[in-house]
Amino acid sequence: MSILRCESLTRSYVSGGREITVLRDTTFDLEPGAFLAVTGPSGSGKSTLLGLLAGLDRPTRGRVVLDGHDLAALTEDERARVRAEAVGFVFQSFHLIPTLTARENIQVPLELRGEDGRARADELLARVGLGDRGHHYPAQLSGGEQQRVAVARAFAHRPKLLFADEPTGNLDAANGQN
Repeated sequence: MSILRCESLTRSYVSGGREITVLRDTTFDLEPGAFLAVTGPSGSGKSTLLGLLAGLDRPTRGRVVLDGHDLAALTEDERARVRAEAVGFVFQSFHLIPTLTARENIQVPLELRGEDGRARADELLARVGLGDRGHHYPAQLSGGEQQRVAVARAFAHRPKLLFADEPTGNLDAANGQN
């Protein structure tokens, strides 16, 4: 059984009075343990595709089945529950909470599940080379360090599927390969 299936996925927007199709009839299956990279130039629809696959947006046509759940058949709250259980997401712009430390940002998905995430956050900070920076706020971290915190946060709850929108864009070569 696939962890992610996308069938005839299409997303269009109206801009300036005209319809613009960003994705057209995209279909694939992703098996558990598989890896898929989507490449293309800026503006080609990569972020739109990730948002649709994760249930952050709804397609114009087609459907997404994520971990056995047809996202079109779910309410927003139900889609959020599926994401909380099965998905980690590294956003292109990090989306770190500026008033929380690096450690606290990583703890958020765990605390939303009612778990104490301190030990897990410290473990992940060490894994991304920031074990001594957990008490720093995002504004006190470089762009690459913020990105590593975002990657650690995405893995905090041990997701079945990880979506990453340009996850190594702000990292130096050595950290990007880790």
